[in-house]
Amino acid sequence: MVEISDADFERMVGEVFDALPDDMVRGVENVAILIENQPVGERPRLFGLYSGRPLKTRGVYGFGELPDRITLFQNNMQEHSADLDSLRTRVRITLVHEIGHYFGLDDAKLGELGWA
Repeated sequence: MVEISDADFERMVGEVFDALPDDMVRGVENVAILIENQPVGERPRLFGLYSGRPLKTRGVYGFGELPDRITLFQNNMQEHSADLDSLRTRVRITLVHEIGHYFGLDDAKLGELGWA
């Protein structure tokens, strides 16, 4: 398990997101990236969760609609990372996975692409 402050984790998430290829994040609009701790005992244990309506199944956003959300569960990622490099890798994989859900890819397709 690696321990990192909340501020350092948030900074890491921002750096990882900013380093993603443009063609991967182009078109990502109205999506909030949140960092939370998943409550102990809640199952299944997750590294991330996309909440919203995938891009390929939605119409046009209307006035006042809330953004979609990608939630990263800091405590679970830290618990399953041996060092900062493995944590950074886990953050990247999770962000890419959840962005894939935003674009409408299911877990099977994400697995085929190596993003699961």
